[in-house]
Amino acid sequence: MLVRPHPLRAWARRPALRRLGVHASRLFFVVAFAIAALLSDPPSSWAVADIPTVITNLRNWIVGLLAGLATLFLTFGGLRYLMAGDPGEVEAAKRAMKAAAIGYGLAILAPALVTVLQGIVGAGDGGGQ
Repeated sequence: MLVRPHPLRAWARRPALRRLGVHASRLFFVVAFAIAALLSDPPSSWAVADIPTVITNLRNWIVGLLAGLATLFLTFGGLRYLMAGDPGEVEAAKRAMKAAAIGYGLAILAPALVTVLQGIVGAGDGGGQ
């Protein structure tokens, strides 16, 4: 009986071709971004933000990033737990879920930490006067 190799397996054995495809896609996005930046109109004036606005925006980014990463870890941990075959894999899944819980805790505490930072810097009380 003649068994033909699967075409994707042949592709996987050629790491140079995979790397070439990855580099080509990165190059495409860099060139597209550069062309878009060159064709866009330059700003007539730069926006200036005060420190409380910058800190608030930073807090929002941190909370969003932490919540997104925690959700990702929770998803991977849940999938690993469902597909676990031995106790070692179950422990790895539990560690991923604990990391997700820590991430959610940090996302909840981030606004409080930024408020403390604003108090230290003096940005929240009218410039420290």
